[in-house]
Amino acid sequence: MSKIPREAKKVFEGIIFDVYHWEQEQFDGTFKTFEMVKHWDTVVIVALIGDKIYLQREEQPNEAPFLGLPAGRFDKGEKDPIIVAKRELLEETGYTTDDFRLLRSVEIPGTVDWTQHVVIAHDCRKVAEPKLDVGGEKIHETMLVTFDEFLELSKIPDFRRGAFSDDIVKSLNDPAYKESFRKQLFGL
Repeated sequence: MSKIPREAKKVFEGIIFDVYHWEQEQFDGTFKTFEMVKHWDTVVIVALIGDKIYLQREEQPNEAPFLGLPAGRFDKGEKDPIIVAKRELLEETGYTTDDFRLLRSVEIPGTVDWTQHVVIAHDCRKVAEPKLDVGGEKIHETMLVTFDEFLELSKIPDFRRGAFSDDIVKSLNDPAYKESFRKQLFGL
């Protein structure tokens, strides 16, 4: 559900962001111009290979290398997070599966209209070599980790938690929640 009001006008169309303006009445009856950025939605993919989670250390221009799950943004016209997850997983890793499931969609709070969709990919298998964005991303290292290793790695500063921040913090502090989160991912 978009946070941008229907009456808003697009004042800038970018490649990743669009900017919208609208007039909004204040409590004292005056009006002010408000704005919001629309960020293209993204997917984060939990690729499961047996009882392991696929992680990658990657780098993008003007960013320090980071550790995280395969992820990517919707292309223009794409609406289905499962289709985007299939495309992104194959492009970034060369893996695919017949078992993709949407775990959740999280609206990022604030003045950016942006939803991050978390997709679980069970029983992944390698079918091709990765086809990364030419000049736009580098994968330095890939690894398969257990659920417990995933939680431990999430403590390092360059780990991108994204839509899993709450789950990770709760799992690290509450054994019952940790088991519940494990079941969400692995379906056990």
